[in-house]
Formats: sequence, structure tokens, C-alpha cells
Amino acid sequence: QVQLVESGGGLVQAGGSLRLSCAASGRTFRNYGMGWFRQAPGKEREFVAAISWSGGSTYYADSVKGRFTISRDNAKDALYLEMNSLNAEDTAVYYCAARNIYGTGSRYATSSYDYWGQGTQVTVSS
Repeated sequence: QVQLVESGGGLVQAGGSLRLSCAASGRTFRNYGMGWFRQAPGKEREFVAAISWSGGSTYYADSVKGRFTISRDNAKDALYLEMNSLNAEDTAVYYCAARNIYGTGSRYATSSYDYWGQGTQVTVSS
């Protein structure tokens, strides 16, 4: 089992920034690729960003590319999402998720992830 706890959400004005954190515990963190997803009211959960076990490869949704940065610190069992130039469309509950590095399936799909955090709310006021 891997336990994931997100933090850092909140209310921010359009154009502002937030940094989300995800603390992992349980099994060896570096054995997992990690991702951030988000879910807005009335919408399906969608991919935001993903990072390989080493941090050497990162992937982004087109809607956040150039504004968001995913990173991880395997020594601290932590995942981060730096969000800049936020706009109202970024308002959602943000979830971190873990997928075994030997797992199959697309890193962009929610079904490929084995463990999820409880989510943290990000609200961007326009």
C-alpha cells in the first residue's frame, strides 16, 4: 500500500501561483511513477502531469504546458506541482496518484494508477 496526502491548495487570484505537495508513505516511493490529476465540478477527472520514477521524464496536458511544473524528491518521498499563471479553468480538486513502474497502461489514464490521495481544492478567482 502507498498512502498519499496532498496539501497546498487554496484560493488564489487569476494570474497567481500555487505549489501543491504530495507526501507519500508506505512502499518505496521510487518504485512508482507519479501523476497529478484534477476534477472540476460536473466533469471527469483529467490528467494534468506525470513524472517518471527518477524524475528524468515529465509529461503535461496541453492545457497546462508551460505554466505547470511537476517534480519529485525521492529522498523526501514527495511529489510537487508548481502552478503559475493560474486561471479560472484551473479551478478543481487536484489529486496525486501513483502507478507501479512495471504497470501497463497509459500514464495519461486514471485507470493506470494504483493509489490516490484524497485531493486538495484549488480555486482561482477571476
